[in-house]
Amino acid sequence: MIPLSIFIITKNEADRLPRVLDALRGLSEDIVVVDSGSVDGTQALAEAFGARVFHHDWQGYGLQKRFAEAQCRHEWLLNIDADEWVPPALSDEIRALFAAGPPLADGYEIRIAEVFPGEAAPHPFAYALAPVRLYNRLKGQYSPSPVHDRVDLHAGARVLRLSGMIHHFSVRSIGDQLVKLNAYSDQQVMDLAARGKTMPLWRLFLEFPAAFLKAYLIRRHILRGRYGFITAMNYAFYRWLRIAKDIERRLIERAKKS
Repeated sequence: MIPLSIFIITKNEADRLPRVLDALRGLSEDIVVVDSGSVDGTQALAEAFGARVFHHDWQGYGLQKRFAEAQCRHEWLLNIDADEWVPPALSDEIRALFAAGPPLADGYEIRIAEVFPGEAAPHPFAYALAPVRLYNRLKGQYSPSPVHDRVDLHAGARVLRLSGMIHHFSVRSIGDQLVKLNAYSDQQVMDLAARGKTMPLWRLFLEFPAAFLKAYLIRRHILRGRYGFITAMNYAFYRWLRIAKDIERRLIERAKKS
């Protein structure tokens, strides 16, 4: 086993977590699962796989992951979400980083590509984000933001990118995706209010078409068939919905003051 802790945040992930944990066997002896109130047996399932399970009430993505960081035993951390899968090639690449001692960089970006229902792996030309997911906790930690899911590394930290890719099985169904995006839009509006930010009215009219074109063309969902079109539409609706909710919030606040 390499000197690495792996942490995962969960809520009602009993259907997806076994695949995640099974792929991590042999990569770390310290797997931390931080659960925010599952009622489907997620906690017991994680314990059965040998993970250390903690309860932490939901406070947003950043704070949830910061709590998870604090429970880890090792200096080097890997964050995996409960709907993500680490293929063997990436696992081998991470293991090789530690073969001759501590890794050379302070943090490593890992590409994350979505796998849509009906697909066994990401499309060869699938759009992929590349956040820092493997990092030295002495060189950075997760942002405390409730909505922005990122590692903030210290100034001067060295960052490299791994060649492997995380497979992201984010969509259980269209309905489940809309529920998730609706809840995320609520969190984004609350975050805007907390920071004193507002969305301009003109975006109410342009956000949907602009977001659709971004997903369908720039993020290459056009290559993913019918489900690519559906997902691009859902993404556009979510981006528009947060604008509408922010405007609604300000209208209600203005009415209360009058």
